[in-house]
Amino acid sequence: MMNTIEYRVDCQLLQQLHSENKLGRRFPIGLEEQIKKWDVEAIKNFHERWYFPANATLYIVGDIDSVPKTVYHIDAVFGRTPSGSEFSVAHPPNAFGTMANFLAPKLPTALAGAVIGETPSSLVVQQSKQLKRKRHAIRPPVKHEWSLPGAGRELKKPYIFQHELLQNFSIHLFCKIPVNRVQTYGDLRDVLMKRIFLSALHFRVNTRYKSSNPPFTAIELDHSDSGREGCTVSTLTVTAEPKNWQAAVKVAVQEVRRLKEFGVTKGELARYMDALIKDSEHLAAMIDNVPSIDNLDFIMESDALGHTVMDQQQGHESLVAVAETVTLEDVNAVGAKVLEYISDFGKPTAPLAAAIVACVPKTVHRDGVGDVEFKIHPEEITAAIHEGLNVSIEPEPELEVPKELISALQLEQLWLQQKPSFIPVYKDSTQLKIVDKETGIIQRRLSNGIGVNYKISQNEAKGGVMRLVVGGGRAKEPLDARGAVIVGVRTLSEGGRVGGFSREQVELFCVNHLINCALESTEEFISMEFHFHLRDGGMRAAFQLLYMVIKHNIWLEDAFERARRLYLSHYRAIPKSLERATAHRLMHAMLKGDERFVEPSPQTIQRLTLPVVKDAVMKQFVTDNMEVSIVGDFTEEDIEACVLDYLGTVTTQKSDHNDTEEVPVTFQVSRTDLQSQQVFLKDTDERACAYIAGRTPNRWGFTIDGESVNNFLETFSDSLPGEQASSLITDDMKLIDAGDSKLPWKKQTHPLYCCVTLSLLAEIINSRLFTTVRDTLGLTYDVSFELSLLDRLKFGWFVISVTSTPAKVYRAVDACKSVLRGLHSNKITQRELDRAKRTLLMRHESDMKSNAYWLGLLTHLQAPSVPRKNIACIRDLASFYETTTIEDVYNAYDNLKVDDESLFTCIGVAGNMTGQDMSGLEMEADDADDELFDGHQGLIPLGRGSSTMTLPTT
Repeated sequence: MMNTIEYRVDCQLLQQLHSENKLGRRFPIGLEEQIKKWDVEAIKNFHERWYFPANATLYIVGDIDSVPKTVYHIDAVFGRTPSGSEFSVAHPPNAFGTMANFLAPKLPTALAGAVIGETPSSLVVQQSKQLKRKRHAIRPPVKHEWSLPGAGRELKKPYIFQHELLQNFSIHLFCKIPVNRVQTYGDLRDVLMKRIFLSALHFRVNTRYKSSNPPFTAIELDHSDSGREGCTVSTLTVTAEPKNWQAAVKVAVQEVRRLKEFGVTKGELARYMDALIKDSEHLAAMIDNVPSIDNLDFIMESDALGHTVMDQQQGHESLVAVAETVTLEDVNAVGAKVLEYISDFGKPTAPLAAAIVACVPKTVHRDGVGDVEFKIHPEEITAAIHEGLNVSIEPEPELEVPKELISALQLEQLWLQQKPSFIPVYKDSTQLKIVDKETGIIQRRLSNGIGVNYKISQNEAKGGVMRLVVGGGRAKEPLDARGAVIVGVRTLSEGGRVGGFSREQVELFCVNHLINCALESTEEFISMEFHFHLRDGGMRAAFQLLYMVIKHNIWLEDAFERARRLYLSHYRAIPKSLERATAHRLMHAMLKGDERFVEPSPQTIQRLTLPVVKDAVMKQFVTDNMEVSIVGDFTEEDIEACVLDYLGTVTTQKSDHNDTEEVPVTFQVSRTDLQSQQVFLKDTDERACAYIAGRTPNRWGFTIDGESVNNFLETFSDSLPGEQASSLITDDMKLIDAGDSKLPWKKQTHPLYCCVTLSLLAEIINSRLFTTVRDTLGLTYDVSFELSLLDRLKFGWFVISVTSTPAKVYRAVDACKSVLRGLHSNKITQRELDRAKRTLLMRHESDMKSNAYWLGLLTHLQAPSVPRKNIACIRDLASFYETTTIEDVYNAYDNLKVDDESLFTCIGVAGNMTGQDMSGLEMEADDADDELFDGHQGLIPLGRGSSTMTLPTT
């Protein structure tokens, strides 16, 4: 199942990049025919050859109290371990592949050529003489053909990998050189200058061109060290729709040549230098909050590459020291060398590309025609590169970058007009500020109706996160405009303009203030999230951008067209992904084809217009439907000033629609032909997957039938007198008059009840699935049980995901169903429950160190559409896990729909067999199915229904 088309593309790239050595033939998960031939003796011999003490390195990272004591324990355990039998063995490569950033110790600037952290090696030499076996000097033990000028080799012809499961065109131009170890100030300075140079190229390509319907989807230039491959690789990657591939290649090489010939501007140098310094400063400030596993990965990679290793604080100090010596001329000189293999392509003095690989589809879709064969030749690729390099170019103009999006004068006028203030947080209260001392959460409400939750946190020093949430989401899409919200949100994101500022200016404003911003829509909400740095007014800048998006957003026709094309391409790619096609069909069947929960079809997308999508989105952007949550290392005074200035001055708007206008969601029931379906995908390799899904309550216990899991309804004994029954009622219970002399009582539990019990149940089911279906029966490569618990809509769903082989997938599905339905016959034990509690509590404790996790906890505290969430849901979370019983978990289990009439299954099989060879898998498809699968010729529809969803758990 690991052999996806993405993995196969990676293998093709490795094969061409390292065609001259073993790395091009030995892929991460190996070859199936080789794995099947292995026996115990072969595995033992391999282990004995490579895995011996002298060839190992011990790394220890953590909160170590005493280094001498730790060294003593290491010596006590490993000191007398023999090195191994006597013969020379190569050291295995480390499995990491990213550059070791800027970590190098600070030395005086004058010592730029001195070795960083050099230590006497006599002890090492003395010890090595005592070893019988030594690690290999080269890691990995392969020889590379470097992309150096005058290498005496001919340029490799572009290699074309063509496959029916590929949807888009991509081309990769590789350059391979020896690793330059970062051990001196001069080395670190070179790394910094390369980062500045490449940052400028990234911005130029992906911001400027996005304002004018570019021919490419993305252009990226990566330059990084690889400890695993033992080299430094530069990669220019261009992705585009197949029909635009030549124009995309020309733009990419043209921009590379422009940067190489004219270099970065003074403004770009200052801008990206400042951004990199800020980012380094932020990492240094978080030195005590970096997870040990991240530090371990960094140390191991740096060790494999031969870089000097130091902590984040030392690295920042070193970076600041070298930054003072960087000049514009040096940046352009160093950066030009990185780009020469592209900008001077074909010249005798140019470094030779290590490989040029194009990954292309076998067929492409043409409107009005259907799928046609896609033809491309190596000579055409070479010609497109030369044509792009021969286009006349001019220097990059300097852009005017705004220091602020709202001036002091404009802000003063907004205050006079809107008169912002805080009002009571809740209508039935007089409290202007609610402070929970236990969690540190503070709640406020502005006079225009916007709810505000914030928490001061030192989890990430000088860093902060903010999220705007508006209720509605895709569920509010009208019947005649399905897809309007998702396409509309993407349109707003694609445009990137606010007020009188261009997309480029907004992007550079974010670069200057280290702001990352994302806008997205879900089934229930539209959200906008910001990550910002507090240095140099970063938080105020983030609030200014939020205000401008809310009040002065710009809707552009070309951005709408780009968004529409993106979703059309996304939809047409479904039949080329076994997982997406299978999951899409299942969701389409379970939710009766409701397009609010699957990707909109081409017909639906084509009906949309810019005014329609704008109206669908902006109807939800009203102040009484907004909530903003912020977590960060700020002061109470600063955050409340920003809230009043940039949220309080938003014009008051109230919703003109309510939940009664929302089309209700219905689940399919009692349709055998839809509840068990299959999808067959033509592929060169055999794979299989399956999804099993059913209905659940939402996060807060509400069901689509109007019931509430959080309410217990029981009846007192018939023999119990009414007065005595009444005396047993506690504050959280009330009697209900059933009219038949019986006295039922109703008890409402904590708002967390359903969420916590379902989470514990999911852990228990996951453990049983893994143990039974994977470990005991050996029917699946991987299996998991996941919950999608909605907040506003009164339902949710669970999904069991199975990856297997065509021969085993049906038995795997039956085994999963047996585990899912077997919790009453095979009772949950206290040990299982305790293990699930420990897992979730440990995860909660670990996540509490993250601002992003706290942001999720704060979200919906004041959302009118999520009435059950309150501060107790955060404060009591850990204790509620502890007190949950097996009886509670079974109550949650009884609310899962796992019966035959409610459970939905879809099995996907990929292979090169025909529909007639599928041993009874094929089911007859009617005319309606043919229409639904129009344009999906690569997919044989088996059973009824459609096929459109990325993942059922998203």
